[in-house]
Amino acid sequence: MIRRNPKVFLGFSDTTAIHLACLAAGLSTFYGPSVMAGFAENGGMHAYTIESLKRTLFDARPPGLVPPNTLGWTEERLDWSNAALQTQKRRLSPATPPAMLQGAGSVRGPLIGGCAEVLEMTKGTAWWPSISQWQGAILFYETSEDAPSPTFIRYWLRNYAAQGILQSLGGILLARPASCGDATYRARLEAAVTDCLAEAGLTQLPVLSGLDFGHTQPMLTLPYGATAEIDCATASLTIVTAGVA
Repeated sequence: MIRRNPKVFLGFSDTTAIHLACLAAGLSTFYGPSVMAGFAENGGMHAYTIESLKRTLFDARPPGLVPPNTLGWTEERLDWSNAALQTQKRRLSPATPPAMLQGAGSVRGPLIGGCAEVLEMTKGTAWWPSISQWQGAILFYETSEDAPSPTFIRYWLRNYAAQGILQSLGGILLARPASCGDATYRARLEAAVTDCLAEAGLTQLPVLSGLDFGHTQPMLTLPYGATAEIDCATASLTIVTAGVA
């Protein structure tokens, strides 16, 4: 019924589980902003978020090269229930460009992923992708505002290796994480990922880090299951197939 009457399903974090359910059913969805965390941004939506939404949802052409975020990013929390704060913009920190942690050349594959903690909840369920679905895929991976310990990231990714998923991937995308004020968090998170890949003998698997999807703002909209390309030479991401028709 949904396939015959297509609608946009858009969301991040907890909705990772629903994205996986739709992937299992052969339906296209979109990993992006929610009503409160995105559309109802204090002081108005960020231009970077708006532009990504337009390119991904309102144009039948492939979204193409993901532009760098030059406007800054934020994880500051403002009380949504305080009406006096509705027009107060959150403070932005300078946005460094994405960086390659390892890899060479370029790779293409379907986008599969979401919030690390919710991915853990779906392991072993009927919605968890088969090993064939992971073959050549680009895993996009982000952590929530809970900022899970990089030690747990190691545990979780070792399970991906035990399942043969890490060995099947074409590449990995890491989000700019919400660090809860810990200036070392991103570096420790990245080290956990590359260490796990090294344990699995995957020191050449492309890993592009510092992209704006997930639990910080502004936020990209990624078409779930669409083909994307990581270019290691330019540390860039290009979405090469459209999510809408």
